[in-house]
Amino acid sequence: MNVETKVIKSSLGLLNLAEKLGNVSLACKYFGYNRDTFYRYKDLFSERGEEALREMTRKNPNVKNR
Repeated sequence: MNVETKVIKSSLGLLNLAEKLGNVSLACKYFGYNRDTFYRYKDLFSERGEEALREMTRKNPNVKNR
């Protein structure tokens, strides 16, 4: 299992737990995510499905000046 699948499983787990509990705040506390992050994941998942969560990458650092 690579890092990408772990991230996808984590975000899908957050979405599923929030739906199961009916409480976004509790699900976010359990997973350690911010509610803004939850709603961003929810929007991405509803628009393009699981593939949208796979495409999330962080900006590469610019280390030229160090």
